[in-house]
Amino acid sequence: MPDVNWEDAFCGEGNSCYRIGTDELGNSYIAVSGTEEHFLTDSREALVQMIRDIKAGKADHLL
Repeated sequence: MPDVNWEDAFCGEGNSCYRIGTDELGNSYIAVSGTEEHFLTDSREALVQMIRDIKAGKADHLL
């Protein structure tokens, strides 16, 4: 597993909390809080946009 610097968890109105992080190479990661060993990775821009959409209530049904 890469050495990921995880940010504080983002918890919406549902039961799940999500964390995003980055590694020393600039890769971005997202995981359900508490299960960081199982993560998705993509470009920072893609994950930032996904988080913005989740916070705006556009994509929370997908998670």
